[in-house]
Amino acid sequence: MVRILGAAVALAGLAASESLKKLNTGLTILTNNDLQGADSPFADSAVLITESHVSNSGFEKICSGLGEQPWSESKKKGGKTVLQPLFDYLRYEKRASSSSRYWIAGRKTIDVDGDVDSTKSRDEFAGLCTNKAPFSNETFQDTSSKWQVSVDVNNQTLTGFRDRLSFRFLGVRYAPQPQKFTYSTLFQGSGEAASALEYGSQCAQGSNTGTEDCLFLNVWTPYLPNPNSAPSKKQLRPVAFWLHGGAFTGGTANDPTFDGGNMASRGDIVVVAINYRLSTLGFLALKDGKTNGNFGLADQITALDWVRKNIQSLGGDPDRVTIFGQSAGAGSVRALTASPKAINKFSGAILLSNLGGLNYGTTYSEYYTIDEQVSVVANTILNATNCTNAPSQVDCLRALPPHALTSLTSARYLVVDGTYLTSPELSLTPTSKKRPLNILMGITHDDGAPFISFPSPTTTNSTQYLLPQGYSPSMLPATPGPNSGNFTLDLFNTTTRLATNAVFRCIDQATAHAALQNNVFSSVYYYEFDRTYQMPGWPKLDVCEPPRTKTHPHGDPSKPYLKCHSGELYYVFGTIARQGLPNRDEGDLPFEQYILDSFVGFIKSGNPNLDRGYLRARGGNWKDTLRQVERAGEWEAVKKGQRGLRLRGLDWPTSKDGPFRELEYCEGLGLGLDYYL
Repeated sequence: MVRILGAAVALAGLAASESLKKLNTGLTILTNNDLQGADSPFADSAVLITESHVSNSGFEKICSGLGEQPWSESKKKGGKTVLQPLFDYLRYEKRASSSSRYWIAGRKTIDVDGDVDSTKSRDEFAGLCTNKAPFSNETFQDTSSKWQVSVDVNNQTLTGFRDRLSFRFLGVRYAPQPQKFTYSTLFQGSGEAASALEYGSQCAQGSNTGTEDCLFLNVWTPYLPNPNSAPSKKQLRPVAFWLHGGAFTGGTANDPTFDGGNMASRGDIVVVAINYRLSTLGFLALKDGKTNGNFGLADQITALDWVRKNIQSLGGDPDRVTIFGQSAGAGSVRALTASPKAINKFSGAILLSNLGGLNYGTTYSEYYTIDEQVSVVANTILNATNCTNAPSQVDCLRALPPHALTSLTSARYLVVDGTYLTSPELSLTPTSKKRPLNILMGITHDDGAPFISFPSPTTTNSTQYLLPQGYSPSMLPATPGPNSGNFTLDLFNTTTRLATNAVFRCIDQATAHAALQNNVFSSVYYYEFDRTYQMPGWPKLDVCEPPRTKTHPHGDPSKPYLKCHSGELYYVFGTIARQGLPNRDEGDLPFEQYILDSFVGFIKSGNPNLDRGYLRARGGNWKDTLRQVERAGEWEAVKKGQRGLRLRGLDWPTSKDGPFRELEYCEGLGLGLDYYL
């Protein structure tokens, strides 16, 4: 639970917050964010850059209106201002030139080389204010009026707040609450004031969590344009649009695991995370000609429409939107690339651990017909609710409380409804519609481990263990793994290899291969995480944690352990320290920086390879990423032909490119590279 200071006076605080329209300026939060939060030696390097060119008195008024002071140049390091890396970055991005100057304290200005000079007070420049807003973390964020800021968005005055790293607009409504089993529509404000200081409700799930009124999104942005003038296109930041996982039955955009503040700050991009309807409320289809399912998928598209229409007001570029998601979120991304309703609404896609292939994974990449979903689960729900013989089955279900439905067996399946999905899977054949999308996709090395049970101590043979989980002994690898002398552990590790191939690796490698072979996408970059940091709360398998030693009390990632599902999320979002978690060794922090930087690089350009000039301009906090880039060399895109099947093994101290993995095993499972060809 996040402790939010000031939330109780959220609506009262709207009047106290400072409106950007009144201040007549845009604002940028810029800092040397090394992902260590308040413990960073650069914690005080954050500044607010005012966008408008004003006189000194106008500049001081803006700083005062923000509850800040003009920045002082007194802090020096090695003879240079501590802001030099920020200036170098602004110059690299062409947001500043060698002639640019900024107001600072003492009625002085500073140029991008750090030279300070006295200037006539009536001259007009942009300026640098302090940013003393506190850091937020997993359990705390201060939304009191001192840190609030109001912006006109979607025909309403939206009040969010800032912390040390970004502007945060939480619980922003993108759709009115829809009637059960109807499609969402875009929310349109009517001139009212609206609070964006607290997370909106998560969507109804399980037996007592969430509500039906849940179609909210969260925005983290380093930049707010001046609302009194049209923003310059070059100032708008790329947008990362996050879809959470959770098997289409659980999860929320409010999960602190993927808080977007560090990605927005270090990456200098806008991050959006959305709630969408889940479980039976999100995906039930009936054979009545009107209840056609895919309501949660439609919510995702409605949220994309909101972003396309409104994100410019929050500093984002609507023409540079990359959708990304993990697990069921990756399944959503895959479905959106297939959906005719989502065409041209995003320019890139990242799929982290997409499921498909065999057993549990099948329905995430292959879609039921409505008749199939009715047979598999809807009839069971109708029987359990006594709605089977009702004059209107859907009206009967609508009369029930939401958790009476989400607590039952879930109708979590995407279906071919003829509108949102028109084919049983993403088409990757030579006749498929070409999509000018850049794709980044991959898995963790042992993604399948949490999807199988650990053998009981009484297990004596593989058949006894495998058959209840939907696998046969004939599917085990011809060459078993290392023999540790522990039968149950060895059986689990061998079955993890089977489950990872059957549900994740094989189908995703086949997808990448077919997409390039048939020119479906513009580019595909593929990876496997060979280093992970498992979430403490799930799956709670010791084998997913590196062994603890005297020298590494939190685990030694250099020693063998399984790299399990969801173990990449802290790295992608840069939230290890924000979660209050320790760095297990000297590699966790630089690896976290490298991963976040690479994913942001893809979001910005469609290519995870980072320009060395960019990294040098960013300065010391990017030095480890620069070294990794120089050690690893170019991250090769997947290309046509066997020799072009390349992936990047993401690890520390060195990430390495190599061939696709387990191809012979995948072929034996019937999931070979030609699966879609």
